[in-house]
Amino acid sequence: MTLSYVPDGSPAHRLDPRSKLAVQVGFAAAAYAYTTPRGLAALTVVAVVCLRLAGGGPRSLWAYRFALPFLVAAPVVAGATLGAPWFRVDRAVETSLASYRVLLVFVVAAAYVRSTPVRDSRAAIQRTVPGRAGAFLGVGVALVFRFLPLLRRDLATAREAVAARGGDALPVRDRMRLVAVAGINRAFGRADRLGTALSARCFAWNPTLPPLAFGRVDALALGFGVGLAVVALATVV
Repeated sequence: MTLSYVPDGSPAHRLDPRSKLAVQVGFAAAAYAYTTPRGLAALTVVAVVCLRLAGGGPRSLWAYRFALPFLVAAPVVAGATLGAPWFRVDRAVETSLASYRVLLVFVVAAAYVRSTPVRDSRAAIQRTVPGRAGAFLGVGVALVFRFLPLLRRDLATAREAVAARGGDALPVRDRMRLVAVAGINRAFGRADRLGTALSARCFAWNPTLPPLAFGRVDALALGFGVGLAVVALATVV
């Protein structure tokens, strides 16, 4: 399962990308404002509903598996001390809540990525942020979403190639070096080909973007996102 758009007829697929971005921003603000177990429990329900409305499930989070070890190890590292009492439970609990908060943000992000084509994301950003800055951000987002799965696939291919040549017998450090070098070489090669392709296609800052339009359901999504942001702001103020 890769981090990419999946065609579907789910309710989230029919929403305007700008309203989905508003929900993401509002959810992230609420997640960082409500850090108690009760608040995170309520946000868990919201995150699961968002993912289900996008037609996703637990498998949709498989693309974030590389971040999970860091989220799990963070509380252990935060709680460990160099002297007595050797482990601070209060620090570990606080960091565990922070890690879980990040995981919830990943869930909502997975719902957005699964339900939004790359061109729609670019159009939403360029029409929200005016001028050359919006065009630059739109291009950056489009390139990240298009090439991140390719770069991850290149790293997986490099790992398989090293293993096929008996690399499993090498120390972990040597295997990491081989995979990293191969991945960087492929990334630079893709970057060169991308630059050539953009030049050959007369890349422009004002391309013809897909039309976007708010519907009645988008009003609910926008209101929900703004409501989350307002509630989060109220706790800070």
